[in-house]
Amino acid sequence: MTRPSPRHAAVSNSATTDTTPAQSADRLRVATYNIHKGVRGMGLAKRLEIHNLSQGVRALDADLVFLQEVRLFHHREARHFERSYFGWPEQGQAEFLAPDGYEVAYRTNAITRHGEHGNALLSRYPIGDIGHHDVSDHRFEQRGLLHVPVHWQGVQVHAVVAHLGLMHGSRVRQVQRLQQFINDHVPGDAPLVVAGDFNDWGERLDEPIRVCGLSRAVPHGKSRGLPTFPSRVPVFSLDRIYMRGLRCVDMKVPRGPAWARMSDHLPLLAELVLDA
Repeated sequence: MTRPSPRHAAVSNSATTDTTPAQSADRLRVATYNIHKGVRGMGLAKRLEIHNLSQGVRALDADLVFLQEVRLFHHREARHFERSYFGWPEQGQAEFLAPDGYEVAYRTNAITRHGEHGNALLSRYPIGDIGHHDVSDHRFEQRGLLHVPVHWQGVQVHAVVAHLGLMHGSRVRQVQRLQQFINDHVPGDAPLVVAGDFNDWGERLDEPIRVCGLSRAVPHGKSRGLPTFPSRVPVFSLDRIYMRGLRCVDMKVPRGPAWARMSDHLPLLAELVLDA
């Protein structure tokens, strides 16, 4: 009997949610996803999910995929999974997850004993010079902003991938640094998307981020975003998309057993159009 691959499992379960492509070329389809370094579980129950995540990212069919907790390499995990069915990817996780034809931007946020991880952007459209800004608030949490200009439909859209800290005070200070980064590196009239895992359990960051000139992408008629965490029974809207010069016309969160298995977060999808 042929053994089913993790990729096949992800495809078959992705049908539990609508991830159909954007309905118009004028729409920019954006996804943000914390992939939990491509590994789930602990001890004997630890399992490699990066191969399923590859198929999941492809199923999203997003123009821009904002990724957090992406491994560049990890020697210990690579040894642990070297004899597993598929094994640890030879290249960095960002390159491994990118669908054919996508451009990849990655920068490291955290250096640990066995490896490095950070943020990544996968883009269907050409990208410009990649920038990185350290916003670590203390030595126990290494955090950064990944900045990537994207050339879309004759417009340069600036994409910033963010993963903020675990304490509210740290997040507020990181938003202040985000504001300074935008002022210094993003033209005032350029469309801007800031997306990622904001770790904002108490829904307290919208106002500080509004000071940056950004509005939060939310479903039509709703005041809050869609829950994405924890993936099995999502309650908290930790994963978010903020924007300037764009507006949100549709938003969804893929659901189903495969999505719940791959990471402790669910991906968030939004379709954006240029603000008239």
